[in-house]
Amino acid sequence: MAKKSKAIRGDEPVGNLKRMMDFLPSPANLLPKEEAMKITLSIDEETVDFFKKVAKKNGTKYQRMMREVLKGYAKKYAS
Repeated sequence: MAKKSKAIRGDEPVGNLKRMMDFLPSPANLLPKEEAMKITLSIDEETVDFFKKVAKKNGTKYQRMMREVLKGYAKKYAS
């Protein structure tokens, strides 16, 4: 005689589960703070608008994105 298997619904937990504390940092703390130097820089409006649009779409800050792009460029071409 074949053994019957229990039907499992997709929305029910399976097995002996334990609740774990949330150990992940908040999204704001995922990227470490870095020393920054404040400067004045003139950037064309089209470029700033681009970064603002992409930042909003991705839930981040446009100035941070601009810093990361500049940092990547500097690392790539540093001698």
